[in-house]
Amino acid sequence: MAASDIQVKELENRASGQAFELILKSVPGYPLSPPKGKDLSLEEIQKRLEAAKEKSKSHEAEVLKQLAKKREHEKEVLQKGTEENGVTKMAEEKLARRTEATKRTEAHVAAKEEEHTAEEQRTQRPCR
Repeated sequence: MAASDIQVKELENRASGQAFELILKSVPGYPLSPPKGKDLSLEEIQKRLEAAKEKSKSHEAEVLKQLAKKREHEKEVLQKGTEENGVTKMAEEKLARRTEATKRTEAHVAAKEEEHTAEEQRTQRPCR
């Protein structure tokens, strides 16, 4: 837009500032649609379609590759969780066996102490 296309109309001029109005000339009627490019031949159109198909196939292959990678990661996570559950279960079973063995040992020791106490009481009784 050139300077000749603008008209300035001063409205007020005060110490605090100025007020003015800009009047723009009307825009000449340009075509609203963009200028048409060169005409494409059938061969060029087919090349572009083929390139678009290749790009689409490439994109689809990339998406499938990422999806397969994600599924593989999910499998690994599930397998690791299963292995950890197995290790946890084995540890719990081992702890249960040890607890049972400890209880049996404590019961055996308690029985021996009871026998020993009974034996001492028999030997400490005065003979009559």
